[in-house]
Amino acid sequence: MNMFSLKDRVALVTGGNGGIGLGMAEGLARAGARVVLSGRDKSKAKSALLALRTHGGDAHFVEADVTDENACRALVASAVEKCGRLDILVNNAGTTVRKRPEDLSAREWHMVIDTNLSAALFCAQAAYPQMKRQGGGKIINIGSMMSLFAAPYAAAYGASKGGIVQLSRSLATAWAPDNIQVNAILPGWIDTTLTRAAREQVPGLHERVLARTPAGRWGEPGDFAGIAVFLASAAADFVTGAAIPVDGGYSIAA
Repeated sequence: MNMFSLKDRVALVTGGNGGIGLGMAEGLARAGARVVLSGRDKSKAKSALLALRTHGGDAHFVEADVTDENACRALVASAVEKCGRLDILVNNAGTTVRKRPEDLSAREWHMVIDTNLSAALFCAQAAYPQMKRQGGGKIINIGSMMSLFAAPYAAAYGASKGGIVQLSRSLATAWAPDNIQVNAILPGWIDTTLTRAAREQVPGLHERVLARTPAGRWGEPGDFAGIAVFLASAAADFVTGAAIPVDGGYSIAA
């Protein structure tokens, strides 16, 4: 038996149109999963679906605003309708506002918290009954190195990503009796649209990241394919409540 095979499994990836989400979705597809992507940008969905289908996979897109709990329930229902089941949920949708804490508006705070943290809860709540009926499932929540560290321009983002770790642990303890494993991935500095903007807005960030990262480079979305497959597969059946850095060694460097 190939314990990493995801054949006959169905995965839903929020924010899967690009970046880390698409990197994970491609890994899941290569391992045999049918993949449903969710996001707000239909134009990005076409190229993302094409990328997944090049691996011979069955892929779909559902437009959804995951900050709305009713939309999350409809999203899960749509994924089940399209594919017949739901085995894997990857909560990857995210955003940020780079401002000092004294300059954050209430609207900006809630936008980041709702997108990064509340949406993960809403999608997990929507997926839970289906996974329980099936006899189990896997939930992968995307945190950040800002779950562990802090920056003066990332109060809302850091709070939301720290919350992801504790949410993952709470769900893991609550749903372990239902054979649902819940874990968090903590990306380091990855070359994405969000971090490209950060390099423009934060002087010296690029140089500091390279200097501290033992791997000597920024991460790529494809670096998340393997960890996604592992946590979604039978190989991780006894792994739950973990928060796993994928950061090229950034978090262990002095």
